[in-house]
Amino acid sequence: MQTVLLLAISNIFMTFAWYGHLKYKDSPLWIVILVSWGIAFFEYCLQVPANRIGHYEFTAAQLKTIQEVITLVVFCIFSVLYLKEPLKWNYVVGFSMMVGAVFIIFYEW
Repeated sequence: MQTVLLLAISNIFMTFAWYGHLKYKDSPLWIVILVSWGIAFFEYCLQVPANRIGHYEFTAAQLKTIQEVITLVVFCIFSVLYLKEPLKWNYVVGFSMMVGAVFIIFYEW
C-alpha cells in the first residue's frame, strides 16, 4: 500500500511537471523547462523510494504496470479538472484496454 501511495503522489508531481505548463503557453520555454525540472525533482524523491520499497513485493514489470495505471488515472483527473479538457469515450475505451494488460501481467500463469 505504501508503494501505491508514493507512486500516486509522485505521479501528481510528474503530471504537473509534464503537462501543467500547457496552461501557460505564453511563458518562455526555458522558464517552463526549469520549473518542470524543479517539480520533477519532488516526483523523483517519491518515485525512487516507491520502487525500492515496492520491489520487495513486486517484480519490476509489475511496478511499472502499477505506475502506468496510476499515471492514467491521475492524468484523466488532471486533464478534466486542470486543463478543462473533456474525457472522450475513445480515451476511456483505450485506457480500459490497458487495464486488460494489468490482468495479464499480474495473473499467475
